[in-house]
Amino acid sequence: MPVFHRKSRLLRRSRVLWGSFSLWRPRLIFWFGAFAIGIISVGFARLADLAQRGFAGVTTSGQWSFLLPLVITPLGFMLSAYFAATFFPNAQGSGIPQAIAARHLRDPEDRTRLLSLRLVVGKIVLTVLGLASGASIGREGPTVQVGASIMLAVARFGGMAQARGLILAGSAAGIAAAFNTPLAGIVFAIEEMSRTYESRANGLVLTAVILSGLAALGLAGSYNYFGSTAVAPTSVRDWELVLVCGIGGGALGAAFSGLALHLGQHVRRWAHPQPLSRMVMLAAACGLAVAVIGVLSGGMTFGTGYDQAKGAVEGNPLPLLYFLEKLLAGFLSMISGIPGGIFAPSLSVGAGFGSMIGQIMGSSIALAAILGMAGYFSGVVQAPMTAFVIILEMTGDHQAVIPIMAVSMIGYITSRILSREPLYHGLSRVFIAAAIRARRAREPVES
Repeated sequence: MPVFHRKSRLLRRSRVLWGSFSLWRPRLIFWFGAFAIGIISVGFARLADLAQRGFAGVTTSGQWSFLLPLVITPLGFMLSAYFAATFFPNAQGSGIPQAIAARHLRDPEDRTRLLSLRLVVGKIVLTVLGLASGASIGREGPTVQVGASIMLAVARFGGMAQARGLILAGSAAGIAAAFNTPLAGIVFAIEEMSRTYESRANGLVLTAVILSGLAALGLAGSYNYFGSTAVAPTSVRDWELVLVCGIGGGALGAAFSGLALHLGQHVRRWAHPQPLSRMVMLAAACGLAVAVIGVLSGGMTFGTGYDQAKGAVEGNPLPLLYFLEKLLAGFLSMISGIPGGIFAPSLSVGAGFGSMIGQIMGSSIALAAILGMAGYFSGVVQAPMTAFVIILEMTGDHQAVIPIMAVSMIGYITSRILSREPLYHGLSRVFIAAAIRARRAREPVES
């Protein structure tokens, strides 16, 4: 009897331990995925910075080197578009629409076409290639697709059924790690990615943001994206900036997003008969136009525009027409179909717009740049809470909380009046429709 009891106790203990492991296994894999997002985001950021510095070094090293973009940029656009179409389909553009679309799709195969570890590699490599070619793109949107792809892989490897919640968590973690803005990551997930509050996913989102943020902090340290700023309205003229930057930035953002959605439809129809050759041709033409704008602007419109935006936030005025040049370069980079985001270029456009308004009105350049970023960014993405929180965390300007909040809301209302469809959600419908067509094409074969 004693021997029998000992064996039964050992059997029960082994079952408890195995049961505990079965419960903890998906959690451990989830935590590993969140840490991986933070580490990969930091590595992605450093590669992007190296690519931009390399392009700047090559194009400013000799007497006639400023003309090199006329060759390098179109060639880089062509290569990026070709690889995106052939080796990494669905890596084109920002990556946020793909993540949004994947949350609406229920078929695992359809989701995997938009979010996969293969696309993680392609998105990073091709975005870095674009920045090394002078494209006016950012890495923050691509980091969302990278984070969502990693979390979808986590769902598959860990046997977790909450795929939609994990995509949301990965997207939030990507934004948080890319900008070092944990609150903005959470708000972005709720406001832009889901458009509704999902109580079942809030724990996943918060945990993913914390763990990815810890990994990013361990590698890059604590910092504000644009440094620390302490400017606030001190006069009636400064308060007038709130109205001007809100309405003007919102209208400008609506024009960008509305034209992008409208022209994108025409581009897809035009490219449909010969998608590969025509998209590569379009990328070359857009690359050449981006190069010409960059050369005429003295190289200011190449890359993310981070240095220009940071300078404006620090109070250094930008050229009056910089915001238009940067907007056009960013629009062409987006329409070309190469992988790359619009977050950072949009902030640079907004800073340039605010700088122009500040110079015309004789107000604080730093305050005008911050308010311009809030108004324009809110107008482009039509997500006022995300715009407010992300700019507040980037600049650390807690003295201007109310003005930033007001500009974000005014920009959003203005944009909604002029352009009813949010940019990312409008673009996500393209991927949803493509997934539905592909599934219908497979059904006769499968049956």
